Amino acid sequence: MGSSTVFSILYGAKEVDKLKKSFFISSCLIGLLSLIINSLALLFIDNILFLLRIPQEVLGDTKTYLQIIFYGIIFTSAYNYFAAIMRSLGNSMVPLIFLIVSAIVNIILDIVFIVPFSMGVGGAAYATVVAQIVSAIGLAVYCIRKIPILRLERKHFHIDMNMVKRIGNNSVLTSVQQSVMNFGILMIQGLVNSFGVSVMAAFAAVVKIESFAYLPEQELGNAFSTFVAQNHGAKERTRIRKGIRSAIKIITIYGVVVSVLIILFAKPLLSVFVSASETEIIQIGTQYLFIVASFYCLIGYLFMFYGLFRGIGKPGVSIILTIISLGTRVILAYTLSSVPSIGLIGIWWSIPIGWALADIVGFYLSFKRGGIYGRKAI
Repeated sequence: MGSSTVFSILYGAKEVDKLKKSFFISSCLIGLLSLIINSLALLFIDNILFLLRIPQEVLGDTKTYLQIIFYGIIFTSAYNYFAAIMRSLGNSMVPLIFLIVSAIVNIILDIVFIVPFSMGVGGAAYATVVAQIVSAIGLAVYCIRKIPILRLERKHFHIDMNMVKRIGNNSVLTSVQQSVMNFGILMIQGLVNSFGVSVMAAFAAVVKIESFAYLPEQELGNAFSTFVAQNHGAKERTRIRKGIRSAIKIITIYGVVVSVLIILFAKPLLSVFVSASETEIIQIGTQYLFIVASFYCLIGYLFMFYGLFRGIGKPGVSIILTIISLGTRVILAYTLSSVPSIGLIGIWWSIPIGWALADIVGFYLSFKRGGIYGRKAI
């Protein structure tokens, strides 16, 4: 994501040679980091499972699944790298096509590996890794064959420390922001797991529903980052301000519509992932969706701010917003859930409250005098 910002700015500024150098340097950095993360994840898998408080009855399957999934990290990184290139050049359709192909392959292999081959949880993991390999290799071949700007010359294959620093400045802070976000989510997951298997199963189901519900908002934030970075590179500040207005309208409309649909169809949606006979799990999941799904606009605005500040080369602001959002969520979740009369509901309410506080800060930084959208803007 950090590299994508640099790609977009250079593309908007029409600095082709620097853009090609950034492609090579970014690929080296992403490949190296992927190998390091892969090794650390496999080495410390037992510690990770301990921190997550995985119940003993599902510990074995969880470990098997993660060990297999971790081997696919390098392919996920490769797909994201080429997808970042395509999006920075203004083409988000091709990565989407390969993502759809990957999803279809994943579904088909899930059925094949789990039903006739009886591979269980391991089969589901292998299906995911194979699907990642398909999308990564397919998109890489397409980019190399179809995108002329990706045909690098010998002069581009060397390490330019200025470019390393530029990519690093964007990438490190973006990585920290993503890491803080996921660490906070893991802390919430660990707290949820402590309430037992039924709550854990309900939470797993609602997370799947949410991944579909606000994925468009998340991708809008990523696309908005590319839009902002290109226009920031071309010094088109008026277009950035117009883009913010358009993004707010789209997120608001989408957020309201999807919130209403999920609240109306909460039980049928949960039944897709949970047997109808599991009434306790469905009840817990419904309670979660009634509370959290009402505020999907808030997470949409937050994704927009992430994209905005990343696009103008200020990823540090995204870290601040993430700390506010996740910090509030974690503190409130652990505090409120310890009160017997509140319990689980405290965890659920901590989520939109965290979003809201981060949004308030994001709007202030964007709309204040001298901000992105206010008077005397950038």
